[in-house]
Amino acid sequence: MAKVSPLMILPPVIFAAFAGLAISGMMRDNPDELPSTFVGQQAPAVPVEAVQGTTQLTDANLRAGDVTIVNFWASWCPPCRAEHPNLLDLQAQGYRIAGVNFRDQQDQASQYLTDYEDPFFATGFDLRGRVAIDWGVTAPPETFIVDGDGTVLFRFVGPLVGSDYEQRFLPELAKALQ
Repeated sequence: MAKVSPLMILPPVIFAAFAGLAISGMMRDNPDELPSTFVGQQAPAVPVEAVQGTTQLTDANLRAGDVTIVNFWASWCPPCRAEHPNLLDLQAQGYRIAGVNFRDQQDQASQYLTDYEDPFFATGFDLRGRVAIDWGVTAPPETFIVDGDGTVLFRFVGPLVGSDYEQRFLPELAKALQ
């Protein structure tokens, strides 16, 4: 009987492991959605500085008893500009929206809110993007729905526009308010 070297078995085992990972990834409910480790957890800290000319966002704002939409944005971000009318519409409907500006310049962020209207009841300014990293933000815009006790209920990656916004974000917002 011929002896089988362990090195001959190793490549098929590695291939099978990678194939198993790929198949399990495709079997998720929404394979295109990035999972968030914060859903169901307390919201991370917010920046200690506000965008100039706006009210400072605080951790207490996220635990004040009301559902809050937390939107990470930047003045240099085209998708952020695309979603801005929907943020203004949500504000006009009475939703609490907090804005966290990151990797931006104070004067540009402030000017953006002056030029395009400010949909936020309070803001945070995250010059280096450290707070965004703590929240797990990969790129602007990203939006979180936070329960009145500070629990992150939902994470939406990308601009709040189109059918994805209507079919995924708005139902989650309605569910959070029930």
